[in-house]
Amino acid sequence: MTVPEFPTVEDEAIDEARLVPGGRPNRSLFARPGFRLFWVAGTANSFATNATALALPLIAVTVLHSSPLTLGFLSAAIWLPWLLIGLPAGVWVDRLPKRPVLIACGLLSATLLISVPVAWYMGVASTGQLFAVALLTGGAAVFFLTAYHAYIPMLVGERNLMEGNTKLQGSESAMQIIGPSAGGTISQALGAISGLLMNAGALLLSAVCLASIRSRIPDDTRTARVGLRAEMGEGLRFVLHDPYFKAIVVYGAMANFALDGYQSIYVAFLIRSAHANPATVGVLLAAGGVGGILGAMVVRPLVQRFGTARGFLIGKLVFTPFGLLMPMARSGPALLFFFIGLFAVDGSLVAGNITLDSFRQSYCPPRILGRVVATTTLIKYSTIPVGAVLGGLLGDELGLRPTMWIMTGALVCCSVVLLWGPIRKVRDFPDSPAVGE
Repeated sequence: MTVPEFPTVEDEAIDEARLVPGGRPNRSLFARPGFRLFWVAGTANSFATNATALALPLIAVTVLHSSPLTLGFLSAAIWLPWLLIGLPAGVWVDRLPKRPVLIACGLLSATLLISVPVAWYMGVASTGQLFAVALLTGGAAVFFLTAYHAYIPMLVGERNLMEGNTKLQGSESAMQIIGPSAGGTISQALGAISGLLMNAGALLLSAVCLASIRSRIPDDTRTARVGLRAEMGEGLRFVLHDPYFKAIVVYGAMANFALDGYQSIYVAFLIRSAHANPATVGVLLAAGGVGGILGAMVVRPLVQRFGTARGFLIGKLVFTPFGLLMPMARSGPALLFFFIGLFAVDGSLVAGNITLDSFRQSYCPPRILGRVVATTTLIKYSTIPVGAVLGGLLGDELGLRPTMWIMTGALVCCSVVLLWGPIRKVRDFPDSPAVGE
């Protein structure tokens, strides 16, 4: 069966003329076969990512009987590759066609996940293997996420960035519901290790969909190469000298420290302190997906009403404090405190990510977009391993519930950082850097 071809650059010009009076295209991006395939690929990858994020700590807790500190190190291993290869990955993604990078990353991650049940059935599974799988799949994620965000503007065009990011982030949020729920249910019925086979299958589906996209739109932005160090420096200087990006990455680094500080232990918290079973844990973690879907639904009317910059601030300052409900969770109806807190926090995260992704993709020169994506992500993710390990250490020393209070409280305090930058002074994020920046 022949896969329909994605609209070409000429088709984009025709679509530009088909506007409703308000100036918006009268065709959804879902009308484009190439975008549909990309959406399915991203959705399948997100399902695997979210299900695996639950499966690995569940295996560590229920099968290998790991301590909270071990869980912290396991969570840190997933993010450590950003510190090790984040900047050069941005250069390599800018040099290479994006789709082959995405396909290769999916295939590698699927192979790594399959190795865990194989090792278990052979009687040789260990915590060391979980660390290796977390580290290597984390490395594949560095390249996948960098190429993914750099490919979106090529696929949808600048005028459709908000719509494209909304649809993609919305499906990712849905997978935050389905992934943990399915992973928790399968773990309850068949064991946590067997669930990794389902996740590997989703990654293979993602790779097949990406390989099926047939587009004549150029798939890369190759420029003259001036050396790895010089190209890394160009992306780094752009981020560090731009006032908007400086505020965003400082906030992101602080917020991710707190987020992973409690995320690294909240599976253990729910099982050991709130006395939830694995299936219930999956349902509770799905609250983040429910909130994310709502965040994706409201972000466009929110920014149309208040502006992109002000809408972003409203999401952070109003909804993040609900995270303080999570440490109040206990067995029975009090588990709803965790659900509501995670719902609000993740809803604000998704709405903010959609706004910031669209801003970054329209604001940055296309030739360095991969490096800017990698640089901003590196800085924001650099604190995640520290937060994860500290969360595990505090969980061991102070207890799981006190650590949840500390980290959710720190997350609330982070939002104040955004008030010290230029974001609070403008209604909308600019479309391009000011002259001289």
